Amino acid sequence: MSFGIDVNILLYASDRTSPLHPKATAFLQGVVAGREVFCIAWLTAMSYLRMATHRSIFAQPLSPDEANANMQSLLNVPHCRALGEEDGFWAAYRQVTVGIAVRGNLVPDAHLAAVLHQHGVVKLYTHDKDFRKFDSLQVVDPLA
Repeated sequence: MSFGIDVNILLYASDRTSPLHPKATAFLQGVVAGREVFCIAWLTAMSYLRMATHRSIFAQPLSPDEANANMQSLLNVPHCRALGEEDGFWAAYRQVTVGIAVRGNLVPDAHLAAVLHQHGVVKLYTHDKDFRKFDSLQVVDPLA
């Protein structure tokens, strides 16, 4: 069984000023030390690079080199899988969003839910309650 990790967990682990930093860091250390396959969607990786280096999001943003190194270290873990859209993505997106008014900030969440669905990943670790709207996901908040 595998699971996905949302960008907010990665961001909290990188933001030393956040009160959630210790929990996020401990969670990621456990994931890396474990054996269970974990998944990082390319959407998540690119969102991390964008937000971790952005001055209006982080009080002390990472340099591009630091953010890239953080992502590379996760992607280098032998039991990490990078996931992207596959053929039929639009149909998967439409399937996971049935009955949900997807707009604004929910669009990238729906995107991630569809990518995970395409790859058969049902568990997502995130601090974002919006993911609970997607019936295809079992949402777990490791920071709660």
